[in-house]
This record gives sequence, C-alpha cells and structure tokens, in this order.
Amino acid sequence: MYPLDLSFPELCGITIALDALELRILTYQCTLASDATVWGIGLHTGARVRLRLTPAPANTGIVFRRIDLEGFIIEARAKNVARVSYATSLMKKGVLISTTEHLLSALAAAGVDNGFIDIDNLEVPILDGSALPFYRLIQWAGIKQQRARRTYVQVLRPVEVVEGNRRVSVFPAKRLRITYGIAFSHPLIGEQSMEFVPQDGGYEAEIAPARTFGFLQEAEMLRSSGLIRGGSLENAVVLTREGMMNPEGLRFPDEFCRHKILDLVGDLALLGHPLIGHVVAERAGHAMHYALVSRLLRERSAWTLVDGDDAERQPPAGRPRQLAAAVARR
Repeated sequence: MYPLDLSFPELCGITIALDALELRILTYQCTLASDATVWGIGLHTGARVRLRLTPAPANTGIVFRRIDLEGFIIEARAKNVARVSYATSLMKKGVLISTTEHLLSALAAAGVDNGFIDIDNLEVPILDGSALPFYRLIQWAGIKQQRARRTYVQVLRPVEVVEGNRRVSVFPAKRLRITYGIAFSHPLIGEQSMEFVPQDGGYEAEIAPARTFGFLQEAEMLRSSGLIRGGSLENAVVLTREGMMNPEGLRFPDEFCRHKILDLVGDLALLGHPLIGHVVAERAGHAMHYALVSRLLRERSAWTLVDGDDAERQPPAGRPRQLAAAVARR
C-alpha cells in the first residue's frame, strides 16, 4: 500500500496534516478556506510553474487565472476544452492552460465547487504524476461551506459514445458511480477493471495516489512532438516492453486502471456541476471522456439540474447491470 503519511517537498516545505475532509456535503456549495501554493514543473513543457489555490465566491466555479498574462481567466468548463490527446487542456482567446485533469480531479473529489487557480505559466505542474499532492494541498487549505445551494447534473436517460472497441456511457443512478475497464497488451497491465463510488470515500487512499503512465518506446516520438519535456521517473510510471523502469515499483497492482478513474473524475468536472449517474468506461481516455461530457451537454433532455435534497428524493431509472458486469469481467 502506498504510504499516505508522506509529505511532499514541492508543497512549499509544508507538511500537510491528513485530517479527513467531509466528502458528502450534498446541500451547499464549498470553496477553499485559505490560500495554498505549490511549485513544480510541467509534464509536457518542462517549464517551472507556481500555482496558488484561492477561495472564490459562490457560483464562481473553478476558474484559472494566468497571472503571467495580467490575470486572464479561463473557466474550467467543457466549452473551453482545446486538446484532449495526452492531457486535458483549456483555451480561451488563444490563451492555454494545459494538463488540468489531476488538479480538477482532486478539487472535485474534495468537494470544492468554487475556487481561483492562479498560475504563472501555461501548464499545471505534474508533481509526482498523481492527484495526491493536490488533494493534500486542498486538505491543508481547508474547505469552507458557502450559503448557496449546490446544483447537480442528474442523468435521466442513458447517453453513450462509441468509437470502435472503445466506449463510455452514463446511466441514471442515485449517486456518482464509476465502472472502468482497460486493456493493454503489456505484462504489467493486461485487462484491469474497477468500480469506484466517490461518495463512499476512499479517493485519497485508493484513487489519488495512482500515477500517470507511458511507454518508453513512445517517448522519442512524443518528445519530437514537443511533449513530455518534463517527464521523468519521479512523475510517471515508465513502461518498457517487458516491465517498468521505476525502481520503486507500482503503488497498486492495478494502478493503471485507478489512474484512468482519476482522470475521468477530473474530466467530468468540466460539466460545471457534480454528476449524479453511473459512468461505465471501456478502453477510454481523455478524448472519450470529453466526448461524453460534450454529448451530455448537447442532449439537454438526458439530464436535469437538481439540488442535493431533490437528488436524494428522485429514484434512478435503472442501472446498467449487464454492461457494468461485462466491463468488470474483462
């Protein structure tokens, strides 16, 4: 098991207390209780970057501010998504924020609805390649409940995106549930599947520590394309044809599938509201996650906005039992 009592030197030399956050606040919006700052490098740019989380008023949402560009703002919403190949990047009027998914995942899991993210470069720092340093930074900052009621996107009917043997769907449910399956022809991965219910807790221990991963044979191609300039064994799991380069090994046997869930939680945050539904993903990734979010937003009859009390009272229209079971068996 990954040692959860580690402190991270990137976090301004602060040892973060691991007091439990309340993840089940259903009624009211929340923001950060104080500022918190982290330094690091971008995975793809290799550039050093300083990032600060700050509280924001109710109904603000999550908003990036490029302080190196006079505080230019980019809302973390699907309408601003620019790239979804090797990371989820946002762009507005030509201004870019890259590799947002790990931070957005941690904020969503911690129940932060509103916050400003001040950043002095174009890429969110990769830190150790997981969401755990961000999650602990949020814990250190604290969570503050606000007076405005939280609003959810509650799924009313199934919505699905299919591309060949890849698919991602969302079905009506009483809370957010994720079933994820992956398949890679690599001895350390193979076929993996996992089900995760964020409201049950466990994000910090079971999902947040899972690191991003890549294949050594693709590294030169990616670097020649201007990517992974900041990549290293300190911020990614690097796979060879038969094994891995990281001497410490994996944090979980199924770390790869867990990281996909981490990414999905972050990409779903681009809806602008927490989701109530059962997401079933098979061989998906950032592009498929974004395609589902986009389709869901377009198909307005497939969902409704509800507050927490209404969501608890509304029964689900059914669960995708057979499809979820099929993914879990793979």
